[in-house]
Amino acid sequence: MSFLEQGDSASWPSPTTTTRSETTCGKQGAKAVRWTKQEAVEEGEPPNLGEGPWSRPAAESTSLEATFPEATPLAQAAPPAWTGTPPTGWDFLPPDCAISAAGSSTDRPELDADCGSELKGLVEKRPSPCPSPMASLPKMGWDDELRKPGAQVYMHFMQEHTCYDAMATSSKLVIFDTALQIKKAFFALVANGVRAAPLWDSKKQSFVGMLTITDFILVLHRYYRLPLVQIYEIEEHKIETWREIYLQGSFRPLVSISPNNSLFEAVYVLTKNRIHRLPVLDPVSGTVLHILTHKRLLKFLHIFGTLLPRPPFLSRTIQDMGIGTFRDLAVVLETAPLLTALDIFVDRRVSALPVINESGQVVGLYSRFDVIHLAAQQTYNRLDMSVGEALRQRTLCLEGVLSCQPHESLGEVIDRIVQEQVHRLVLVDETQHLLGVVSLSDILQALVLSPAGIDALGA
Repeated sequence: MSFLEQGDSASWPSPTTTTRSETTCGKQGAKAVRWTKQEAVEEGEPPNLGEGPWSRPAAESTSLEATFPEATPLAQAAPPAWTGTPPTGWDFLPPDCAISAAGSSTDRPELDADCGSELKGLVEKRPSPCPSPMASLPKMGWDDELRKPGAQVYMHFMQEHTCYDAMATSSKLVIFDTALQIKKAFFALVANGVRAAPLWDSKKQSFVGMLTITDFILVLHRYYRLPLVQIYEIEEHKIETWREIYLQGSFRPLVSISPNNSLFEAVYVLTKNRIHRLPVLDPVSGTVLHILTHKRLLKFLHIFGTLLPRPPFLSRTIQDMGIGTFRDLAVVLETAPLLTALDIFVDRRVSALPVINESGQVVGLYSRFDVIHLAAQQTYNRLDMSVGEALRQRTLCLEGVLSCQPHESLGEVIDRIVQEQVHRLVLVDETQHLLGVVSLSDILQALVLSPAGIDALGA
């Protein structure tokens, strides 16, 4: 099904009208309303994990509403060409290489897609990574595409609709008190099938942050000692203890947005702050009403995009557009231990790692969400297990390795990401060698922010 073909497919439910949030957009009179079919708007959690919302690391903002930069041309970069079998200089850590680093905060950068400053507390220097091969994916004519009529249709659509329009009428929201033990909190994330939860401070009587899978990764990375050795910090620490240890007094306000803000602002805040979850707070009571994600925003745009004129750039290929990440790719060998994967997650602040074999072919994808299953299986003290073995032991059908090729159009890539309910596609050649990664952040940047002259990913 093409990006603008809706048809009668069960994959895309027809929204029901409601008088509270109906908004009119553009000359076509396209109307977007709050979704009322819960199964059509869930964030694509793995089967049997329950409801709930997950390529790039998170950061914090200090204000409720986004401040937008002046419009500037989208930066152009044409990576050097590279063809053939990848050389041995991939940016991955060998199985016997590990890093000791400090942990993360519950309201500091998360991932996600999906980048920034070094984490505090790194006590060992990691060997300089070899330069990654560059795929022959030049950005050709992107500025010209943005100047064509109709290129700003999605930008205007998102500007004219509010966060309230994209909120579910009924959804699961898990909230943790900061006095809860870390171990119980992580088990609760698994049991409820969610990847993050707002944190409530009873003393301050306010929401102070988010507990995410990134925190679990950083707790493991900080306190893991030897295989099968009990990690007492996970067993005994409370959430507030972990926040005090990691933040060391430098607490930052929770990044949030009002239901009255536009969806354009939501995309900007998510992308600019490198976060994957954006709490929607009631402007009067401060209550968390919903949590917006990249996946939900793209699905909202995908459903109602059938009512809008088709932008010309959707027919251009990924190779022509250069949308995605093609430089300095972080990968991991399937024979590397899990501790190596955690090292890369922490050091590179990426949300997923393509898993390659000795020949450089992509054989899997290990994401941050996979790490939380160590808590579910209570094997978080077995980080000597290989990445390949961890992938084979997954009891649930997760994202898998969904890929795309350079000759496919942007519209086809968007269709696949939305229909498969994944957070990224791995870009490969005909021999399954890695060329790049196309994430939800990359797509929303291209569809919504680039037409406005904003490069939030490169800022």
